[in-house]
Amino acid sequence: MTITMTNNSAERSLAEIRSFLTGADCLEFKTISQIERNDWMEKVLFHHNYRKCRRTDKGIIRQYILKITGLSRAHANRLIGEYLHKCQIRKMNRQTGAKRNCFGRIYKEADIKLLAVADNAHGRLSGPAMLEIFRRECEVFGKTEYASLMNISISHLYRLRTDDGYKRDALTFEKTNPTKVPIGERRRPEPNGKPGYLCVDSVHQGDRDGSKGIYHINITDAVTQFEFVGSVEAISEKFIKKILAELLEQFPFMIIEFHSDNGSEYINRIVAELLNKLLIKQTKSRPRHCNDNGLAETKNGSIIRKYIGYAYIGKKHASTVNNFYQNVFNEYLNYHRPCGFAEIKTNAKGKEIKKYPKENYQTPYEKFKSLPNAEQYLKPGITFADLDKIAMTKSDIEYAKYMQEEKCKMFKIINSNY
Repeated sequence: MTITMTNNSAERSLAEIRSFLTGADCLEFKTISQIERNDWMEKVLFHHNYRKCRRTDKGIIRQYILKITGLSRAHANRLIGEYLHKCQIRKMNRQTGAKRNCFGRIYKEADIKLLAVADNAHGRLSGPAMLEIFRRECEVFGKTEYASLMNISISHLYRLRTDDGYKRDALTFEKTNPTKVPIGERRRPEPNGKPGYLCVDSVHQGDRDGSKGIYHINITDAVTQFEFVGSVEAISEKFIKKILAELLEQFPFMIIEFHSDNGSEYINRIVAELLNKLLIKQTKSRPRHCNDNGLAETKNGSIIRKYIGYAYIGKKHASTVNNFYQNVFNEYLNYHRPCGFAEIKTNAKGKEIKKYPKENYQTPYEKFKSLPNAEQYLKPGITFADLDKIAMTKSDIEYAKYMQEEKCKMFKIINSNY
């Protein structure tokens, strides 16, 4: 209910105020303007000589002011305190209409919308990864609209994600049983800054009515984080040999070592023969050293679970999911999705401390190219000129949108068969 501040309402007696408050419990009021409100409050406080009122009477007057003005208790107390200190309440200049000073707004609605679009495309990556994407969009792909977001601080980027405009636009595993098989050497990967040391792990896509879902095979290079993912109906020897051969073939550099946990899907005669044929050394994790295959475990959550989820996918859809991986998703992971690369320092106690500065966020392909004399690691017949064509076909956000569209098509095919 909107009221006009009149002298009559400001000069009511305490008895009239008590009667008014009793009958106005179900009503809400608001003032027309700040100037009118402050004038009215001055008149009320002056009329009742608020400074010399008893404590109970002051409480009644405060309740009256709160009811009529609609102010919060803290705001009303500040204005009353100002009156008691200066005998008046400061008002906005009537002639100039001057307002309080405030900081200029750097990031406009258009920037927030660009952030929402980028987050939708990439699946809302971490702040440092998004900053690297905005830098590449602006500097590599010439998208000048991202120039403002390129220089945003990480904390402010997270703050923009709480904006109402952004919100409108933004859209148990069973442990494997140990098997004593004399295949592979028990030790952690030691790449020493060289690519070609791969970590592999499997991810199961759930059970339903006693039927097993598909399995994802996730292979990641320990140095560059080059990653290739495949999907199979089961992790039996029949399927594993074929998918491993396909995934290993896709890496652009020579492969030296293949590291896995002690699961029987990798520690078996079939995989050992395949790796021996390709002249790749096989290693496996040590007991009670869970970090030996930590990178692959991390990628399971940040890649497979993030983009595919946990819902059951039947075996008959393994080829559909695998086609999406080979034709779209793997290219997105390696050429358009930045990863964090740790700086490792040892403190005085000999403990390794890992930090991820924002300048260390790069795509796996950028990381590979940045290695000293990187050409020496390329497979015969592959050049960086060929790989550059793949990386520059689309910008990061454009390819992320394309990936999301293809993923939606894949899930529509899957859901249509249930």
